[in-house]
Order: sequence, then C-alpha cells, then structure tokens
Amino acid sequence: MNFNALVVEKDDDGNTRASVQQVEESRLPDGDVTVSVEYSTLNYKDGLCIGPGGGLVRNYPHVPGIDFAGTVASSSGHRFKTGDKVVLTGWRVGESWWGGYAQKARVKADWLVPLPDPLTTRDAMAVGTAGLTAMLAVTALEDHGMKPGHGPVLVTGAAGGVGSVATAILAKLGYEVAAVTGRPETTDYLESLGASRIVPRKEISETTKRPLESETWAGCVDAVGGAMLARVLGQMKYGASVAAVGLAGGANLPATVIPFILRGVNLLGIDSVMRPFDDRLAAWKRIAADLPLDKLHAMSSDATLADLPQLGRDILKGRVRGRVIVDVNA
Repeated sequence: MNFNALVVEKDDDGNTRASVQQVEESRLPDGDVTVSVEYSTLNYKDGLCIGPGGGLVRNYPHVPGIDFAGTVASSSGHRFKTGDKVVLTGWRVGESWWGGYAQKARVKADWLVPLPDPLTTRDAMAVGTAGLTAMLAVTALEDHGMKPGHGPVLVTGAAGGVGSVATAILAKLGYEVAAVTGRPETTDYLESLGASRIVPRKEISETTKRPLESETWAGCVDAVGGAMLARVLGQMKYGASVAAVGLAGGANLPATVIPFILRGVNLLGIDSVMRPFDDRLAAWKRIAADLPLDKLHAMSSDATLADLPQLGRDILKGRVRGRVIVDVNA
C-alpha cells in the first residue's frame, strides 16, 4: 500500500530537493512497530534534514521528521498492540532512520512511548522534542535545588520551541520567568505564556571581562549557548544551575571556571535524543500534568507536508515562533 511522504533527494552536485511523493510501504526500514502517523512537528534539526542535511543525513532518498505521534498499525513485540496511541522523539529517527514526515513509519518498539492521558496525538506534537527537552531541563534544575520563590528563572531563546514550552511550564509551576528574546514583537506572546519580565537579547548577549556579575538568576534554561551562556554563568545566584539545551548562538563557550568554583554554579547538559525509556515516560507524564494545554494551543500553528520545504528554510533563519504541528494526512 502506498502512502504520502516528504522525500528529500540529493543530486550528483550535492544539492537537495524535498517534495511530497507516494511511497510504497515495502520501502519502510525494518522495525518492530508500524505506526499510522497522525501528526509530526518542526524542529531546528528538521530544517537541516529537509535542506542541506547538516551532516545528520547520510543516505538519500530520505524521509525527515524527528518526532511523530499516531496509532500502532501492527507490532511484532509485546510492548505495544494494534490501536495503541504512541509518541516518538529522538533516537536519530528522521536523521539516520526514516522519520515522521509521512503517513506511515516503522521503528523499534523501545523508541516509542505510550501517549499519556489526557494528551491527544496532536497535543503530543505541539510538545514534541522541544517540549520534552524543556521538561527534562526543568526537572534537572529542580533536582539540583531550584524552587519557586528563590528568584527569577531565565529562559534564553524564549520565543523558540524549547523556550516557549519552558516558559509555560515554569510559569504554571509558580516560578518568576524572565524571557530573553531578540524579537520585540514577541513580547505579548511571551507574556501570554507566563513571562513576567522580558529581557532584550542585546542586554545579555555580549561577553564581559568580569567573570562574575551581580547574583541575579535562580535558574536558567539556555537554548542559545555561546557568549550568552558564558555571560549568564557569571550572573547566577550561589549554588544555582543552568540547563544547557541548545546552541543557537554557537558551540563555543568563552567562559572561565570562576562561577563554578566561587559560586558553586552547576552547568547541566540536557540530552533528549538517547534518553532511556523510563526517563522519557516520566517526563511525558509530567508534561501531561504540568504543561497548561491552553498555553500549548496558543503557541502552536498548523502545517501540512507540502508546507515543510519552506518552513524548513524559515526555522533555520529564526523565523518560526513557538510550535508547528504538521498534519501528515491533510
């Protein structure tokens, strides 16, 4: 049986082209579970895989989409049965393995997580890798002592996918959220998610010769990295932590060890791609409990497979706000 998929092809000159095509089910990779995909979403990695590849895609033709949610169509194992609602993020699906920009996907059972109530498959893709990463970051900060009332929590890249969800979760949990953005037009949007303070990116994006500044932040979810992360480390309160989730501002870290050894600051690395099943399940259950669905819907927009080539270019240029839900059957 054929199905629709966004297929990326590469020509002999190394140029890539993405288009919606009919694909035979026999071309799906080997796996334990075949899923009838209902929704996918858009992440920065997806933009790379739709376009230049970014070194993530090794073999062409390729079907991108690092996240998807849907219904089990068939399963050769015992963990899932036909009709189960499931969600997938990570495991290099959509990169080295055909992904969710298709009406069908076939993956390993260990990569799937049962969808927790009351989330729908559409809700799950409003969350996606970005939302899962945000929840893992918040959980890590709390595990290292962050609590409401300790002071403002900084969220960098706040208008992006991870930042939007982190802002909404933190506000719901009672934290005072300071949202960093370089786009003044997103102020109303961020305040609607629960941000109580807007920090212009230019105020915090430049390095300083001082290794320590005034103790300001009780925690931080950082999606930017680079010079901004270095600056933030010197502004953390004693014993506070930064959860590093991205590198939109660069992979280099022009920092000193002073914040770590004089203020006991913690830099926590957050990975969602290879996270074990139990961690994923716990995070999704917290998302179902702690992410306000009205805020989730407010930060989401809709798209189809045909929209993805342009959206892939847009997200690489920082032109996508919040979350994009892709209806693969539309």
